[in-house]
Amino acid sequence: MFIVLLRTIFLYILVVIVMRLMGKRQIGELQPYEFVITIMISDLAALPMQDTRLPLLLGIIPIITLLFVKTLLTQLQLKSQLARKVIEGEPCIMICKGKVNFKVLKKQQINLDELMEEIRLAGYFDLNQIEYAILENNGQLSFLTSYDSNNSSSDSDNKCVGSTSDESSNSTNNKKTIKKNRRPQLPVIYVLDGKVNKNALTTSGKNIFWIKNELKKYKINNIDNVILAMTDTTGEFIYQLHDEYEERCKN
Repeated sequence: MFIVLLRTIFLYILVVIVMRLMGKRQIGELQPYEFVITIMISDLAALPMQDTRLPLLLGIIPIITLLFVKTLLTQLQLKSQLARKVIEGEPCIMICKGKVNFKVLKKQQINLDELMEEIRLAGYFDLNQIEYAILENNGQLSFLTSYDSNNSSSDSDNKCVGSTSDESSNSTNNKKTIKKNRRPQLPVIYVLDGKVNKNALTTSGKNIFWIKNELKKYKINNIDNVILAMTDTTGEFIYQLHDEYEERCKN
């Protein structure tokens, strides 16, 4: 029993020192190879603690080896851009100029619901508020919002300050009252990758004819060409065609 206690204390101190030498990082900021090394170190440290018949060096030597491998990989990344690209990968653009890159979504095995969830967690409920969305190497999403979404409130305030006539101030107040009384809605996806979401139509009290009529307003007669059609928080109908991303973001 005393041997197990000593082994546990020694291995704990060793793992803490090794993790400290590997650098200060939060779990959510670990690169994939760093996460693998961390898991392997925890498993290797647990083996000598669970079985006292195993020599202590059976856990110490592999842990020190992994520390050496981690240090070597870090030095390679610092000196070579190619090594960084091979080991860590590159950030992926999920949304470019307001358009979703569904090819990258499929490649990264991320569906639209997960992307919308990350957008909501970031504090945005409208897809058209996002100008760019980038999947970083650590798996987190970073967003660049459109200029209008960031400055719509400040612009309206500036207009109020600049108005001098009673008529302009009254019209501004009326607009502010209407905007204040308008309640936001949850975004609803009606078409995804050319397929109609019947459950969304039923829940919203709409039908297939409503979708077709909305698309016809934009001279779209074939739903198969629509990769995304939805309503935002203001109830506005927005859509994206299959080839629209390439046309807007090919450069």
